Amino acid sequence: MVKLCVGAEEIGDLEAWQKRVMRTRKQPVHQTRMVPKRIDELLDGGSIYWVIKGIIQVRQPFADIRVIEDRNGRKACELVLDPKLTLVEPTPKRPFQGWRYLKPDEAPLDIRRDGKADEIPPALHAKLKEAMVW
Repeated sequence: MVKLCVGAEEIGDLEAWQKRVMRTRKQPVHQTRMVPKRIDELLDGGSIYWVIKGIIQVRQPFADIRVIEDRNGRKACELVLDPKLTLVEPTPKRPFQGWRYLKPDEAPLDIRRDGKADEIPPALHAKLKEAMVW
């Protein structure tokens, strides 16, 4: 699944938001109005890929997906996430509303973050990757 991380300027903003959520919950949770029809597929090793500033930059595996009722009694969904963020190959993504399914063969590959000073920032890496597409 791919989802816009609205309001985040960088991965640190996502981390901070989820830390605030985990003050009252065991794991990060994101609420959405729409309930995925392919819950079993998403829970079978699936992840949410976060788009930050127009670039898919990081993913989190799903721990659970719960169908709930919102404050108005309508059906909604809680996406329960593994707290570990995994950096992925920065991939440009055009704006969209809500979330979208991401085919496994279209998902960006994981990259290692070992803290080296020569690491390319995700936004620059995405621009370089985009420039290399013929």
